[in-house]
Amino acid sequence: MLDHITLHVRDITRSIAFYRQALAPLGYVAKAHHEPTIGFGVDDGTLHSDFYVSPMNNDSPVDDAEASPVTHIAFLAPNRESVQAFYQAALAAGGRDNGAPGPRPYHPGYYSAFVLDPDGNNIEAVVDWSGWFEGRQER
Repeated sequence: MLDHITLHVRDITRSIAFYRQALAPLGYVAKAHHEPTIGFGVDDGTLHSDFYVSPMNNDSPVDDAEASPVTHIAFLAPNRESVQAFYQAALAAGGRDNGAPGPRPYHPGYYSAFVLDPDGNNIEAVVDWSGWFEGRQER
């Protein structure tokens, strides 16, 4: 089980704005403020964040054009409407389409959408297909 993920980005201000808007339909808010790093998590009254965006280390010897490898992150969505809202919000925030909302052939019940964030990372919102979320949220 994952506790949190930190994504290193080239433009922290641009990325924070992108994720604030794109993740709002999934119930994520900015919670942990370790400026310039910001942690996002569900608005559950705790300080726990499970997704952080942080600026890249400027001392890296790697050329800036190669400094941000493509990363894939999948966020759990409670229902198909949330997946669709994530997709629309992410595009409105400057993301690029990488797979419109719809069923996927990976597993029965798998419904998701993909966008590329400002740094080209592949960000997905997916309805729980495994069943553990069943009964806790609308599917």
